[in-house]
Amino acid sequence: MAMIQVERQGQQVRKRAASYEAYLALPDDGRLVEWADGEIIEHMPATTTHQNIVIFLASLMRAFVERLALGKVLAAPLEVKLWPGGPSREPDVLFVARGGQAQVDDKRVRGAPDLVIEVVSPGSVTLDRITKFREYERAGVREYWIIDPRTHQQQADFYMRDEEGHFVPAPVGNDGVYHCAVLPGFRVRPDWFRLTGPDDELPDFDLPLAEMLADAPGLPDDLRAAYRQLAQLLSGA
Repeated sequence: MAMIQVERQGQQVRKRAASYEAYLALPDDGRLVEWADGEIIEHMPATTTHQNIVIFLASLMRAFVERLALGKVLAAPLEVKLWPGGPSREPDVLFVARGGQAQVDDKRVRGAPDLVIEVVSPGSVTLDRITKFREYERAGVREYWIIDPRTHQQQADFYMRDEEGHFVPAPVGNDGVYHCAVLPGFRVRPDWFRLTGPDDELPDFDLPLAEMLADAPGLPDDLRAAYRQLAQLLSGA
């Protein structure tokens, strides 16, 4: 079957019918390519805003997770085989808890990560908000973030699994801070992601990291005190 090229609001997605084996045989050249419903889906390169948010979140979360030895933080391009015979997705950022349900090897993640983050691109709105939402829910992902930096959107939505296994909205606090349920102590401000262009800057992650580690569960009191001092120095307080 010939390549089908779909263009949505300036972003192109290329699809073609192919087996999962054909997907696995693709060259490892850094492209973001997924497989679902008997099709290879090739995504066009992301915008600089998209990349900046992904790198920021992956760096901040990885630093937090590694200091507390909580598991692994990974980022696309990397195959996540959600269930045997099911779709292969490449989440922008993902967290796999130590001893969790997903298995990580050098080539892919098998099973549902504990936390998945997708940053919306102009051509991925339906994919992230409906298709992947349902897939991640079915697979058993415990927490799902959708960061939408598009002009006139600029919002962040957070979802947790309820007792019946369905994603339900997780609230942002009155102080404008979202506290991650899967990673106790990890938190973000949705207004960080309200960027208007490639020149807008995300915060230096050293300060929020120090603030989170200053009261992180599992750290010795003296180390938390050291991070508290560091946060005060970085904030100029």
